[in-house]
Amino acid sequence: MYYSNVTVKKNQGNIQQVLEAILAGIKRGATAIDFYNRLLKSAPKQKHKNYILQALEDEKFHLNLFTELYIKLTGRRPMYEIDKVTFNSYREGLQKAYEIAVKDYEEYRNSYLLTQRSPFQDVFWRACNNKANHANRFSSLSSYQEGSIKLKDYGKKPFVVNINKAAKQNNTFRTAIWTGDHLQVTVMSINVGDDIGLEVHPTVDQFLRIEEGQGLVQMGDRKDQLDFKAKVYDDYAIMVPAGKWHNLINTGDKPLKLYTIYAPPEHPFGTVHKTKADALV
Repeated sequence: MYYSNVTVKKNQGNIQQVLEAILAGIKRGATAIDFYNRLLKSAPKQKHKNYILQALEDEKFHLNLFTELYIKLTGRRPMYEIDKVTFNSYREGLQKAYEIAVKDYEEYRNSYLLTQRSPFQDVFWRACNNKANHANRFSSLSSYQEGSIKLKDYGKKPFVVNINKAAKQNNTFRTAIWTGDHLQVTVMSINVGDDIGLEVHPTVDQFLRIEEGQGLVQMGDRKDQLDFKAKVYDDYAIMVPAGKWHNLINTGDKPLKLYTIYAPPEHPFGTVHKTKADALV
């Protein structure tokens, strides 16, 4: 198969570390296969089933590669136990699938760095890329909700919304959902490791509420002197006075979901910024 010509050299670095990384990859793959098979049974739509089936095929492919490589290097079959991933609903399962894919991506990336300039690096690199794709796929599927809300600007009409649901459903950097004469409501999603961006609103007070994820708030009178800092989590509210420089950084391992109120409005009616880059144009 793919690694039929690999041979082990006595001076080929720390082979024990490589073997441990390969065995960990085997366990991750087998755990994911067991998890995805059960998640597949809960999928409500064919599109979701197709995505999960593709992820399953990817995991089976890499499990076979890792297993073949382990046998080639040791002369024996790997021994391991899978981690049983439990979930009480399809939505919870999707969230766990996303979180596990992000964690596995980091582990495969570390293994790739460990095995650079060796015959083993390619298999870790390919597994790393697949896990990144899986994380994106499950993040997209997790927006599934019964009776999902159409996210658009409903101002200046009377409007009632489940704001928690709307914020968690949103996958854009910013979408205005209500713009009136005196205030504006937007939902936002900040990617892992990203931020809103350091900014100041001279004549606008701002309210932000975290619906999912965690972050770090920074504020100050000058952009180079952000002397106010606070960690924020689900259900935390943030008040930003007009004229204060401020930023919100996603410090978690999943998108930071929130909504924000500007008084008076900060953005034009109907604003949609699919990405942070769009907001900077």
